[in-house]
Amino acid sequence: MNSSRVQRQVTDIFGERARFGEIDRACYSYDAMGLSTLPDGVVFPEKEEEIRDLLKLADQSRFPVIPRGAGSGFTGGSVPVRGGIILSLERMNRIVDIDEENMIVRVMPGVVLDHMKKEVKGAGLFYPPDPASLEFCTIGGNIAECAGGPSGFKYGVTKDYVLSLRNVLPAGKVIVTG
Repeated sequence: MNSSRVQRQVTDIFGERARFGEIDRACYSYDAMGLSTLPDGVVFPEKEEEIRDLLKLADQSRFPVIPRGAGSGFTGGSVPVRGGIILSLERMNRIVDIDEENMIVRVMPGVVLDHMKKEVKGAGLFYPPDPASLEFCTIGGNIAECAGGPSGFKYGVTKDYVLSLRNVLPAGKVIVTG
């Protein structure tokens, strides 16, 4: 994806939140394990529409898009092994709402797990998964990697607590599961 045309189109979608400089790319080229491959660029969406537009462009121009939370995983899931664009979800970091009656929390993918756990605890609820990286890992990454931690033996892992997902598919179509 070394096309200046594609870089311009990505910049049209994200403005200054599209980065193609070597330092920005290097910062998003690895995960906690240290596996490293340089992406072609990094973008920081703040809205679903930006993700839709990027994935439509990627589908048309045939380049990979790699979603990334905090990059705290040890599996290579956020490493751009074939180049492409890192879709850093760190700015999509809001807790949308906590429904105490139904014991449900709706969050954006970039919410840090420790923050979410403290907020639901304040509402009288309990979210058990507790990976070692809980102070900085994101819920989106936890879902992607099915994180657990020690409490997973007793209470289950992330997949056991996800009721629904809103997903943007490669051609930009949005689906809701669950």
